[in-house]
Amino acid sequence: MPIGAVSQAGVQVMKLLRRLRTELKVNTTCGASNVSFGLPTREGINAAFLPMVIASGMTSAITNPMQEELVRAVMAADVLMGHDENCMRWIGKFRVARRPEPMAKRLAAGARVAAVGVVPTRRCPPLEHT
Repeated sequence: MPIGAVSQAGVQVMKLLRRLRTELKVNTTCGASNVSFGLPTREGINAAFLPMVIASGMTSAITNPMQEELVRAVMAADVLMGHDENCMRWIGKFRVARRPEPMAKRLAAGARVAAVGVVPTRRCPPLEHT
């Protein structure tokens, strides 16, 4: 139900999701934008709704993956719920890669160059790009 028509619809959905997950242990799917139907600036409501229903037990949603606000909200919920181990998907999506200084610039600044072998102290899993 859209919250514009039934003001308690959001609360009812979350109660239902919790019961479905805890009592029946079933997976659930819903159309994420149905809750905001008929309201202006729906993306904001949808972006707030998704993390709340994820925390209530919803396992999948039908939504627009091209809306960055929704993608960020779902990915953040996955981090906060412990579904994104070590935040690897979040880091892979949003980390800004640093470019190393060109060698000529480092040499001009007086940096020493040495050939060394680098041995990692622990194996890190490769980043997943979603």
